Amino acid sequence: MSTLRRGGHWRGRSLQYGIALLAGAVLVTACTSEIGAPAATEKQYQVQNGAVMTSDGNGAAPVGIPVGEANKAMLSAAKDGDAGGVRSALLQGAQVDSRDGSGRSALMVAVLADDLEVARVLMEFGADPDAKDDRGESPWVNTGVTGSVAMMELLLPAQPDLTLRNRFGGNALIPAAEKGHLDYVREVLRQTDINIDHVNDLGWTALLEAVYYGNGSAVYRDIVRTLVDNGANVSIRDAKGRTAYDHAVRRGFTEIAALVKPH
Repeated sequence: MSTLRRGGHWRGRSLQYGIALLAGAVLVTACTSEIGAPAATEKQYQVQNGAVMTSDGNGAAPVGIPVGEANKAMLSAAKDGDAGGVRSALLQGAQVDSRDGSGRSALMVAVLADDLEVARVLMEFGADPDAKDDRGESPWVNTGVTGSVAMMELLLPAQPDLTLRNRFGGNALIPAAEKGHLDYVREVLRQTDINIDHVNDLGWTALLEAVYYGNGSAVYRDIVRTLVDNGANVSIRDAKGRTAYDHAVRRGFTEIAALVKPH
């Protein structure tokens, strides 16, 4: 009887020990699987020690890409008009508002080149339309310089600062009027509440510049008419005390003079 009890007791302890080993093995396997499994099925990005570590979610080894290199690649692609290259650099961790040696962002480069494809990619990644370069110029104000209505409309959803000034203290409307960009003048006035009577650091409004710097052609007459029809103040004087009417008369622009003659 005592032998049977000892044998039964031994067999019971062996069974308990086997169950414990099995449970431990299951626990270890579960933990190992959890640690080794990818966190998500889509590509993950994490900055570590100045480099972007990427994992494709399929167990591939992380790849380190220095952020500085990604920034350079993005800016280079923007200058080359390579929208795909810009997107690739951004996906590898490029900072969308990083600057070149002149303080220009990739969006600024795209705006000056009127490159809508590159600009569209940059806007998808949250590029700042107000980012100023070393001269104080910004992408938004320079849509007025190029006169691109399409670029203006692309940037508008990002709510650019309509009061932003360029290096001459002017808003986007002033260079557009000065350079004869009739469609831009019409659309920026129709789609925004930009200040039509803003005076830049040189004492010029959009109306004054359209008369003084314009050539009196049909395009400039239509710009002047558009500004006046939208409420531009014809009585504002420049730094020398001259109105748009004074300039129109002096330059022999009879039709424009009739449009801006103070009442």
